[in-house]
Amino acid sequence: MTEEQQKIAIAKACGWTAEQDSNGYWRAVKQKDAAVELWLSEQTVWSVGIPDYLSDLNAMHEAEKTLNELSWMHYLRNLAEIVRKPKQCEIQISQYVHANAAQRAEAFLRTINKWEETKL
Repeated sequence: MTEEQQKIAIAKACGWTAEQDSNGYWRAVKQKDAAVELWLSEQTVWSVGIPDYLSDLNAMHEAEKTLNELSWMHYLRNLAEIVRKPKQCEIQISQYVHANAAQRAEAFLRTINKWEETKL
């Protein structure tokens, strides 16, 4: 998945929607607080208005809050696979703690079955 595809998939999972206004602009609208940002209608991806989940740990923390208890266990398993170092049998707890936002984003998308392998 491209970075934009990842950000869009996470945003949608967190309740973001897109709407076109009467001027032909797209608005990214978060349903809870109705925060609105615009981007040009020629673009088919959100480039403004949704959190940068791949580089912002705070944004990923908010996304993680949407997981239920069962999903959380799957998320931790996915995160362990992503942060595990090559040839390492067990994961150290510090690796979970130090997982970056991009690693957490991939684990999140794998957990909600929205991850797509990049096609070569």
